[in-house]
Amino acid sequence: MRFDVVTLFPELFSPLLTVGIARRAFESRQVDVRLTNPRDFASGHYRRVDDRPFGGGPGMVMLAQPLELALAHIRAQRSDAAPVVLFSPIGRRLDHSAVQRWSSGSGAILLCGRYEGIDQRFIDSHVDEQISLGDFVLSGGEIPAMALLDAVARLQPGVLSDSDSHQMDSFNPTLDGLLDCPHYTRPEEWSGQRVPEVLLSGHHGQIERWRRDQRLLLTARHRPDLLEAARRDGRISRQDETVLALPR
Repeated sequence: MRFDVVTLFPELFSPLLTVGIARRAFESRQVDVRLTNPRDFASGHYRRVDDRPFGGGPGMVMLAQPLELALAHIRAQRSDAAPVVLFSPIGRRLDHSAVQRWSSGSGAILLCGRYEGIDQRFIDSHVDEQISLGDFVLSGGEIPAMALLDAVARLQPGVLSDSDSHQMDSFNPTLDGLLDCPHYTRPEEWSGQRVPEVLLSGHHGQIERWRRDQRLLLTARHRPDLLEAARRDGRISRQDETVLALPR
C-alpha cells in the first residue's frame, strides 16, 4: 500500500520511518510512504503557501493553489484513485476499526494542514475524508498522520516480532474490544510488590481467566463505554457479568 503525505515539514517523518519496530514496514515498502512538500509547487520568489484570511482574524490560511498542484503531481504518479484524507478537528475520531480498514487497503493521500487551516475551497473540491485524533488542537496534521502510519504499519505481516502480538492489543476484536490486561516480567518481586501468583502457577486455564477478568475490570473502570458496546454485541458472558458484579 502507498501513502503520500502532503506536508510543509517532511523532516518530521524521518524518525517514524527509520526508528523502531514499525520501520520494518516502511523499509520493506509494505507501507510505502512518499513525502511531498506543497512549498515546492508555490509561485513567487518566497514560494508562499499561506496568506491572511478574508474577513480578518488571527493567523494565516494555507493557499489552495500549491496544494492542488501538489495533489496533481501525486495523482500523476499513482495508478489508483486514492482518497484524500485531511486531519481536522471536525473529522471522525481515529479508532482501531478505522486503522484495520486502512491497513488492508491500498493507501491514501494524507494532507497535513498548518496555521489556522486550509482554504475551504480546496477541501470542498478535493478532500474525501477527515480524521481527528481527539478533542484537542495540534500545531498541524503531521502528528495525526504519523499516528495513522504507525498504527497501520504494525498490523502488517512480519512487522512485529510475534505475529500474534497485535491480536492481544487493547480494542482488538480478539479481546472483544476490551482494554488489555496488566503485564509483568522479572523479577518476581520488585519494590515490595509481587507478581500475581496465578501468573506463576503454570495453569494456562486459570491464567487466561485471570487475564479476562482483569480486562473486564480495567475496561469497566476506565472505559465503561467499551464495556457497554461489548454487552450490546453479545460479547460479555454470564461468567463475565459475575466477575463484574463482585465487590472490589
